[in-house]
Amino acid sequence: MEVGMAFRDYNGRISSMDFHKTSSYLVTASDDESIRLYDVASATCLKTINSKKYGVDLVSFTSHPTTVIYSSKNGWDESLRLLSLHDNKYLRVVSLSLCSRKDCFVSGSLDRTVLLWDQRAEKCQGLLRVQGRPAAAYDDQGLVFAVAFGGYIRMFDARKYEKGPFDIFSLGGDISEANVVKFSNDGRLMLLTTSNGHIHVLDSFRGTLLSTYNVKPVSSNSTLEASFSPEGMFVISGSGDGSVYAWSVRSGKEVASWMSTEAEPPVIKWAPGSLMFVTGSSELSFWTPDLSKLAAYVGRNLAYELRWMDEKWQAEGSFGVSVDQIVLRSMDSSIVFPVVLMAPIRII
Repeated sequence: MEVGMAFRDYNGRISSMDFHKTSSYLVTASDDESIRLYDVASATCLKTINSKKYGVDLVSFTSHPTTVIYSSKNGWDESLRLLSLHDNKYLRVVSLSLCSRKDCFVSGSLDRTVLLWDQRAEKCQGLLRVQGRPAAAYDDQGLVFAVAFGGYIRMFDARKYEKGPFDIFSLGGDISEANVVKFSNDGRLMLLTTSNGHIHVLDSFRGTLLSTYNVKPVSSNSTLEASFSPEGMFVISGSGDGSVYAWSVRSGKEVASWMSTEAEPPVIKWAPGSLMFVTGSSELSFWTPDLSKLAAYVGRNLAYELRWMDEKWQAEGSFGVSVDQIVLRSMDSSIVFPVVLMAPIRII
């Protein structure tokens, strides 16, 4: 992977970002108190909205591509706000992991509470009190949510959460502070990052701890973020020294790393359905495949083909031109990676 495009006009570190599940939009939040909306397909910043009064920390899309929920960061207001990026209006005050298929989301806070919300209601629909700083996330179906703290991940049925967790998964003795918990797109895997630099990958059905990856620990005021690739075969993560690492879920081995001069871990996200990820620190960087290296990797064992949506066997264009599929075929498997090309190319 290599940086295909970078935006360096931020006046503060990027604190959060999110891809919309079904559009080409990316939203970022940064310490310069701005929220920015990007169209990944055209590599353009569509809009910048300043939140000077409330500040901004975490941001996530709702199901609508121009509506986001973001948390305040000003020391006196700790609300979550629903904002229309279309007309720059606050729709109502609500108090984050969003379910992509329902109008519900879950938030965790430093007061050791986990709140369940419905975007159609102004008040929270449920409250859980926990014994530590929680990390919380919905699965893609919105039927289950996970709450991590104190060395365990607790699994709740969203329809009867008041009965307590239906399962509890151990992290193998790691009791350091939970940072981020996430499900893979197919819901079969989940990951948890902790402040001491551990990234745990578990089977979300059995709770089996599959792998633990180690990076440099993060400071108390930073968050270690990691993300599954769209097909769930790889995990990519930041580090306390600002570097980025990638591991194979199947083998548990490190497959790539990119060093950095940054002193804090970057925010990191895989783009849904694309072989591309984005990192945010003091700048926003889009990482795309180095196709020359991909061809070398394919080598003698695999054959690859580029397929346009119109089934033409060619690929040429600039940033925003989508190659429908790259199919890597071996003797016993076929892996399909949709790709967004971020630089003009021609492959014969």
